[in-house]
Amino acid sequence: MRVGEAMHQGCTWVNPDTPLSEIAQILREEDIGAVPVGENDRLIGMVTDRDIAVRGVANESDVSMLTARDVMTEGIEWLWEDDDMEAALSKMEQQQLRRMPVMNSDKRMVGILSMGDISHAVNHDLSGEFASAVSAHH
Repeated sequence: MRVGEAMHQGCTWVNPDTPLSEIAQILREEDIGAVPVGENDRLIGMVTDRDIAVRGVANESDVSMLTARDVMTEGIEWLWEDDDMEAALSKMEQQQLRRMPVMNSDKRMVGILSMGDISHAVNHDLSGEFASAVSAHH
């Protein structure tokens, strides 16, 4: 299975000047834990719910004045949509990341792969194998 088959297709992203309040709304409305930050057609960072809590709220700064750039994690790792799922999982484990942006061959972000997507895809694969194994015995 390839990353492109398991990922969340499409992806909301924000620019670095987006206020944290707006990012928090996106996270809530889309029920996601991270949003990529893009500038000049390039992926420059990610803002996670944890970034908002740890770098925003816990720093006791005026959260209403903070933007994506203030709390984002820079130096983003990503996956290619054609990557094999095993390679993707091992990269996520090495980097200790729960979600990674997915790029196509034109280096355009086409989605995000999360641990939830992986477990869903694996369970789907396994249940398919189980179903075919059971039907083979009847």
